[in-house]
Amino acid sequence: MTEISRKLDVEKLISYSDDLVQFLKNERDINDLKHSVEKSDTLRHRCRSDYAAVQSSLEDYQKKIDLCKQKTEAAKAEEIKDLEEQRSSIEDRRKVLKKLKQDELKAQMKLSMFACVTSILPDLNDQSKMISGHIVDKEKKVVEKFEFNPQEKSDFDTCNTIWEMIKD
Repeated sequence: MTEISRKLDVEKLISYSDDLVQFLKNERDINDLKHSVEKSDTLRHRCRSDYAAVQSSLEDYQKKIDLCKQKTEAAKAEEIKDLEEQRSSIEDRRKVLKKLKQDELKAQMKLSMFACVTSILPDLNDQSKMISGHIVDKEKKVVEKFEFNPQEKSDFDTCNTIWEMIKD
């Protein structure tokens, strides 16, 4: 059976060859064939050139895409870093604020203890360079204001004067 199919194929081939020989007998047909081959070569060359240009463009675009991805990842990493720094900064501020509140509470407690022991309430709102405050006597229900200029008296003399005021 394979011999029959080979025989038919060979017969077809011979028939095509005969047709081609008849076709190429004419000089004009040969020139047309040469012209077609030349155009085919030119077209093939252009196609290869266009393919190379497209391939080069694709590679350039791929490089640009990769660069954009790197920049995007770097920007994301930088943004995450900034957010972490802000979060850390906020936490640091909270700690500082908490410490300040604790220090303020300690200062208020010290001032309260100082006032209870000495009966002196210093004037902390006085922005001048004066030493001022009030001496409170709960039993007599008396408040006595005092004010000293540290440039007129030494610290020792000022302290002794305040102690004398408290004793009375």
